[in-house]
Parts: sequence; C-alpha cells; structure tokens
Amino acid sequence: MDGFTHRHVEANGIRMHVVEAGSGFPVLLCHGFPELWYSWRHQLRALADAGFRAIAPDQRGYGETDSPSAIDQYSIHHLVGDLTGLLDALAIDRAVIVGHDWGGLLVWQMALLAAHRVAGVVGVNTPFFPRLPMRPVAMMRAMAQGNFHYILYFQEPGVAEAELDRDVRRTLRGFYQGPNRDALAQLLENPASVLGPNSGGLLDRLPDNPPGDFLSAADFDVFAGAFERTGFRGGLNWYRNFDRNWETTAYLSGAQVMQPALMITAELDPVLRPEMADGMREWVPNLRRTLLVRGSGHWTQQEKPAEVSAALLEFLVEFR
Repeated sequence: MDGFTHRHVEANGIRMHVVEAGSGFPVLLCHGFPELWYSWRHQLRALADAGFRAIAPDQRGYGETDSPSAIDQYSIHHLVGDLTGLLDALAIDRAVIVGHDWGGLLVWQMALLAAHRVAGVVGVNTPFFPRLPMRPVAMMRAMAQGNFHYILYFQEPGVAEAELDRDVRRTLRGFYQGPNRDALAQLLENPASVLGPNSGGLLDRLPDNPPGDFLSAADFDVFAGAFERTGFRGGLNWYRNFDRNWETTAYLSGAQVMQPALMITAELDPVLRPEMADGMREWVPNLRRTLLVRGSGHWTQQEKPAEVSAALLEFLVEFR
C-alpha cells in the first residue's frame, strides 16, 4: 500500500516483518488471532497523517515473521521479548502500545513486564485481566461444563491445525463475520445451546458466509494468501501457553498497570464483551477513558476504523 514501508529485522532471536508509516512519537500496533499487520492498515495511515510513527509487525507465528516449531517458544516472555527486541532494532526507547484481541492481552502484560519501554497502553476489545486464582485451562474446563470451548479445543497440538488448515478461505470466512445481534443475543441467553456438546470441530460452529463488509475482496485475499502460506499453527501456539504464562508470572499477582491507558470496547463482540472492562480502573489507575464503539463486532479497528483512529488520536495528544 502506498506510503507504507516494509522491512525485516532481527528481534529476540527471530526475523520479524514490520510495516511502518509516518514519523514522530512511535505507536506500536499489535494484532490478534487470526490476523496480520494488515489489520491496522487504516490506523497506520491515520496515525501517520497526524504526525506519529505507526509501526505494525506480523507477530511471532504470523505472516512473514518467523514461526518457531516449539510450543514453549510462544510464551508471554517470548512475545514481550519480541516487541522489546523490535523497539531495539528500530532504535526506539519507548512507545505507546496498542493491542487488539490477543495483541491486547500482550500489550497489558508488556506494560507490566517491560514497563520502562511503555509510554502508554491501549486495549482494543481486550481489557486488562488480573491474575486468575487457578490455572486458566482448568478454569475454562470448569466454565465449559462439558460443552465445546474453542480454547480447550485449541490445546491439543495438531487437532485444530488439521481442521483450520484444510480450507483456509473457508476458515477465515467463518472468523471474519460482521456483527450479528441475533446470534449474540442467543449466545448470551444460553451459551451451551450455541456452543453445543463437546464433539466436532470449530468450523461446525462458524458460518460459511461471505466475510463482513469491512473487508473488500482484495483485503480478504491478503489474509487468505498469508495463512495459505503459513497455516494456523503459529497463532494456535499462543493459546497453548495459557498455563505456562500463569505459572511463570506469579510474581505479578496484584500488579497494576501504571501507564496512561485507554480502553476501547465493542458493543457486539460475542467473546470479549464490553462489560469485561467494568472495574478495570482498580488495576489500571491511570485509565483515561473507556470507549464503547456501537455497532461493532470483534474486528473493531477494521469494522469502525474512523472511530478507533479518532479515539487513538485523542489519547495520543499527551505524547506529542
């Protein structure tokens, strides 16, 4: 895309693909599952036009960035190390970090684990979650009560890959749906009836309709082409470190994120519901604002790019 600079850098022992636009105070944009740097294309341009240096990497396991084979190479310490290594490679001391979905979980943890590199932090859909009182996978099993749970389904190496890699375009069509108020209402009323018994795969539960209108055919081809090359294993390995991350970050129990922060929620996200951000100020005392983006499903920065970009620019005023 015009105005974007692509490069590959060595960071934290892997080769990372990163896309940049503009100059000024750096803003690091972190995508989720199953996405790419391209998820931030609208914000890259908006931030650059407003006088910021916008930086969006393909994260470990995605796109043109390396995808190590070992599951334990996707721990939270590796993922945070990738971002600090990327800042080192770009000669950046501190940045505002922005994350959506899994990228949101990552940036909140980076604000704790590498606080001196984080000037401010923005969660998109993903709020700050304090440390759980028990192992995350055990808690998810208890919550599922024997029903299908996609994170539990992702735990067994090779199982989800076999299903999701078989037809990448069908898989991505299932994920990249626009907001559906009726399906959300059904899910909230009776989660078990929507998720169903613990049999079959994930695609049995995802529609095979055209992707949401936030993606053009050309946009969809960018994502599909990347995952047809890489498969989904790299991204799935992030999910397989929930318990490992919990074990290795016990010392963060009770820790607060002290940097200035912004939380952007999406009205119709069926997984990361807006109410999950309620009470977050107890853990993020310098939370400047919690914004609800109405009419948006899960892919907020793509579904409502103008609203997300405007909120970012309002927050970033203090970093000029």
